[in-house]
Amino acid sequence: MKRALIISPIALALAGAVSGCEQAGERPVAFKPAYQGVNTRLLDGDLVNFQVKMTGARGIEDVDAYAECAAAQYALIRGYGFARHLRTTVAEEAGLWLADAVYTISPALPRGLKTIDAEVTVSACAENKIPTV
Repeated sequence: MKRALIISPIALALAGAVSGCEQAGERPVAFKPAYQGVNTRLLDGDLVNFQVKMTGARGIEDVDAYAECAAAQYALIRGYGFARHLRTTVAEEAGLWLADAVYTISPALPRGLKTIDAEVTVSACAENKIPTV
């Protein structure tokens, strides 16, 4: 079955709230991700596209986190300290999750709701064993 979704910050918040609910007696699903690479494309100046692939994701949040880690590391590689999320599209087919994300990178904290401090994010990615670029 093929699914395609566009992620919004509100949808992520709701999904996170729902995924945090566990009924008595339920066993948590084992999380065994296999990160299968990042394709990075500079679209225009500070606009960057990230395409990530993985298997073993528990849901959209895991694939989105992988793309965010890639964006944060890319910002640092380019000498910038921040990124801002513009959009992410996620699809899943036969257990292979694909995300197509677009971020802007900048030397100063950008305006907007979904901003990322690249150093903090890369550190959190390392702690959570999520690879970066």
